[in-house]
Amino acid sequence: MPPSDTSPSSTLERLRGGLVVSCQANPGSPLRDPYIISRLALAAEAGGARGLRIQGFGDVQAVRAVTALPIIGLTKTDRDDTDVYITPTSAEAVNLAELGAGIVALDATRRPRPEPLPDMIAAVHRAGAQVMADISTLDEALTAMEAGADIVGTTLSGYTPYSRQLTGPDWALLAELRAAGLPFVAEGRINSPAEAAQALGLGAHFVVVGSAITRPDVVTGWFAQALRGAADPA
Repeated sequence: MPPSDTSPSSTLERLRGGLVVSCQANPGSPLRDPYIISRLALAAEAGGARGLRIQGFGDVQAVRAVTALPIIGLTKTDRDDTDVYITPTSAEAVNLAELGAGIVALDATRRPRPEPLPDMIAAVHRAGAQVMADISTLDEALTAMEAGADIVGTTLSGYTPYSRQLTGPDWALLAELRAAGLPFVAEGRINSPAEAAQALGLGAHFVVVGSAITRPDVVTGWFAQALRGAADPA
């Protein structure tokens, strides 16, 4: 097994200025298998990724077994008592850290949640990992950093009803985070190398790209839809 992430204090530094590739597959996708996810992770590493964003215990374990790149781990859990979807409990967060995720991603939106955010962040830190707080607005980012998060990510912009509803990256949110002096990650609807470079230029600590790299079914849909539109009679 490759060695796990280095000390928590250096994990974010390893990612600075680089690309993190999100290797995930939705339920029902033909790629929805931990072995396949681990192969996608190795392909991302071969292409120059500095880190990986991985969903689920089985996938984190499979990817940790084949690469020493930093892993941002998360779960996606449907619950009847909350709309919080990304790593909603400290038990899940700690398990991810114990499986080798040097950074754990938590939903840090202002929606009602099963556990207080500061308690979850403290639990992750006790487990030896850092916290990436997935937010949708500047106010949420400020609250997350006050609660002890190590960095915030724009992951959930557009996924809360009160955040900007956009088809592309939330450039305004990146600018707001930079102006506020917060350490932040650019993630969400970044679909080209030019957009990734633009996000880094706006002050992102690193950039996360998922669908455009590791979801061929989704990207195929983009092309198919464009061709259907082009074929429609005027």
